[in-house]
Amino acid sequence: MKFLPLLFANLLRRKLRTALTMGSFAVALFLLGLLLAVRGAFNQGVDVAQADRVIVTNRTSMIQPLPYASREKVAKTEGVRAFTFASWFGGVYRDPKNFFAQFAIDSSSWRGVYDEFVVPEDEWQAFLEDRQGLVAGKATAERFGWKLGDRIPIQGAIYPGEWAFNLRGIYTGKRPNDDLTQVWFHWKYLNENAAEYSRDYIGWYVVRLEKGANAAAVARSIDDKFRNSAFETRTQSESAFMQGFVTQFGNIQLLMLAIGGVVFFTLLLVTGNTMAMSVRERTGELAVLKTVGFGDGFVALLVLVETLVVAAAGGALGLVLAKLLSLAGDPTGGMLPGFYIPNLGLAIGFVIALLVGVVAGFVPAWSAGKLKVVEALRRL
Repeated sequence: MKFLPLLFANLLRRKLRTALTMGSFAVALFLLGLLLAVRGAFNQGVDVAQADRVIVTNRTSMIQPLPYASREKVAKTEGVRAFTFASWFGGVYRDPKNFFAQFAIDSSSWRGVYDEFVVPEDEWQAFLEDRQGLVAGKATAERFGWKLGDRIPIQGAIYPGEWAFNLRGIYTGKRPNDDLTQVWFHWKYLNENAAEYSRDYIGWYVVRLEKGANAAAVARSIDDKFRNSAFETRTQSESAFMQGFVTQFGNIQLLMLAIGGVVFFTLLLVTGNTMAMSVRERTGELAVLKTVGFGDGFVALLVLVETLVVAAAGGALGLVLAKLLSLAGDPTGGMLPGFYIPNLGLAIGFVIALLVGVVAGFVPAWSAGKLKVVEALRRL
């Protein structure tokens, strides 16, 4: 601790250069935080998927429907504890840019399968009693300023016409990365008012398994029941189902690694060069320190700690700014509803900043430690 004044005196010798180096770390770690948030948003469904849920869709494509009458076959499959179903609505609220997921759900079974979503009991009962009732996620309600009792008009795309709903409930999640942007309404209301050719069809089933049931075996059993029928099914785990959406956007993981690698390699070069310049400027001072009795290890450690202080301060600043941005909500207008940076991601980012500081400061510190007093004084 007694050498801290010396440490900070060296850092403040070139205030602008130190500030710019810290700024480089801040920008790099801010970008890393954004990449972590984007990755989390793309993988949100995968991360929150539960092992005891499987999704049943049309084998041809998810956009192809399944008959409502097929629910009995699903319900009677061994290993099925509960099931529900939903259909994608795909409507527009005021402006096509106002994107959010809209599901027509089986309100009688929905909460028994998706228990991670929390709706106050009185609000859920009001929703059940209202044929045109609507439940919205907290994020979507706050985004548009919706309040309970509001009349919400949505222009249908898949199901043409203007559909009006009454906001009866606002749901929250038990976990910080639960999707709070969805909107739910009664499938029966949709079925009664849809065009005749669209009636008595649903989009997909969500099956909750009994404790200890083998998900792969249950999936095979469900698919076997529909084999060689007009509506063959594809049943897969919720995690695999969600992963299928992610892969449609390409290899996000590789893209993030490439961007992050370029950024941190550039940061490594900048920081290493900065610290090398600092050592060259202080050659005489370092020689004096050795002359009065400080060893090679102390001098090398002094330079390395300076680099770590810069890395830690700049990295912490960048991560804090990224976290604050994520707490402000989804900046993409609903395209990435799970825009969230977990605390583990922040910790990993900070460790990465320190590692970059160690690598960048190693060569300058090693050079300072190996500096010969006579040669340094002669150079002056």
